[in-house]
Amino acid sequence: MRIAVLADIHGNLGALEAVVEDLERTRPDIVVNLGDCLSGPLQARETADFLMSRNWLTVRGNHDRYLAERPREALGLSDRAAAEQLDERHLAWLRSLPFAARAAEDVALFHATPSADDVYLAERPTPHGHAIRSDEEVRSSLADVDATLILCGHSHIPRAMELSDRRSLFNPGSVGLPAYDDDTPFPHVMQAESPHARYGIAERCRAGWRFSFHALRYDWSAAADLALSRGRRDWAHALSSGLALKPD
Repeated sequence: MRIAVLADIHGNLGALEAVVEDLERTRPDIVVNLGDCLSGPLQARETADFLMSRNWLTVRGNHDRYLAERPREALGLSDRAAAEQLDERHLAWLRSLPFAARAAEDVALFHATPSADDVYLAERPTPHGHAIRSDEEVRSSLADVDATLILCGHSHIPRAMELSDRRSLFNPGSVGLPAYDDDTPFPHVMQAESPHARYGIAERCRAGWRFSFHALRYDWSAAADLALSRGRRDWAHALSSGLALKPD
């Protein structure tokens, strides 16, 4: 079984199209999407139409939830930029997405953790970036998840972890937003340090699960120019460099 794992597209249609083109080469048995599909100043509407036309197993991310449930005036800048492009049919699709799902009996997927869509599973934010949570901490967060493979996104950082209980954790990184800053639980940055569109392949083999990370070139300059034209210098910098923009 070969599973293509996508996460954190954030309305970046050009990056998503690069991934879909590469899927013709890797030819997975199933494609799963771990959420945060549309939020951002790029092409939310076109990305929504693209995703709605695919029969991909998709779970809801925290920004999908914000878009689906909060009034526009209560949204942050990136969510509001996406909301202004969306119709009710797009919002209805976001509302229909499950919090968690199974790609197989022993393959669990959710956006962030089994209990929250806005908390990092493998990472702990620090004032200078992030640290990796211990095996014990991660296993504690996954105590109620009966699966050999756990698929998650949210951090935008590609990661594979083999836990001491023989379960595997896989985060493919972000398709469409390689870096960002956040202020919860305190100001920190998450950054992949290159502008590539990222996804992953999880493949079941005799020894267990094996993983491959894919970093793809696409026209990230065009994506950055679009973000800049919409007043988002932070996004333009992240899209073109893979680094979060430092405050002035």
